[in-house]
Amino acid sequence: MRAETIATYPIAGALGAEVSGIDLARPLSNPETEAIRQALWNHKVIFFRSQSLSPKGLLRVAGIFGGIYRVPFVRARDDFPDIIDIVKEAEDDNKYNFGGVWHSDATFEACPPMGSVLYCLESPPHGGDTLFVNMEAAYAALSDVMKTTLDGMVALHSAERNYGSGGYFTDDKKQGVSMSIEPSAEGDKLMEHPVVRTHPETCNKGLFINPIYTMRFKGMPTQESQPILNFLYNHAVRPEFQCRFGWTTGALAIWDNRCTMHFSINDYAGYRRHMNRVTIAGDRPR
Repeated sequence: MRAETIATYPIAGALGAEVSGIDLARPLSNPETEAIRQALWNHKVIFFRSQSLSPKGLLRVAGIFGGIYRVPFVRARDDFPDIIDIVKEAEDDNKYNFGGVWHSDATFEACPPMGSVLYCLESPPHGGDTLFVNMEAAYAALSDVMKTTLDGMVALHSAERNYGSGGYFTDDKKQGVSMSIEPSAEGDKLMEHPVVRTHPETCNKGLFINPIYTMRFKGMPTQESQPILNFLYNHAVRPEFQCRFGWTTGALAIWDNRCTMHFSINDYAGYRRHMNRVTIAGDRPR
């Protein structure tokens, strides 16, 4: 196949496109690689159906965009430590749904991930979709006064709510059957990031906050920060800024973590869902 065979089909007005005409299991040419990269910059999250990828193939796809970020706190595969198994077993009905909160991945890091590659090994017969939201569109829709207020502000991010020394996963009853999550004091640290981030590829501005890892604004206590943050979160996830992807076995998604949030829907009780994820290293937000 040549790059000319690759086609993209938007699935929503705000973001998201399915990509066809390419087999990711084989080595890709430079033009094909560039076409995939450009599709991600254009659409922020891209999807591929009916792929047959080995773990090495999955890592090769992630390598299109850069080096690998090893996810802390979540146990990786023993045979491929750069890949995490995201599994919700049929008997995990009342357990935590991994990714089931609006978030951008690992913004508690000094250099949060650029993005992630998520591959579906087993999908439930229904449900288990993932929602994505365009944080650049959300920023663009704010009033000029709010944009002026937010530009230059800094937010404090931390993993403490989930992975910290007193976080959600310190309760063993909330651990799933097949995933191992290890909270620690490392999750309590605070990291500063701009509230409005400029994308290094497109130079577009977007909101860079999320409900799970953003704690408060720098220089403001929580009680002052939270009403503004709540407004921004509710604004950002308006339907017109979203797309929704229905998983099928063999489907793959690549998202740009710098300008999106995502949310895994927990509506497949009694069925198994098994994904493999590789996370792509990023740079310091500016």
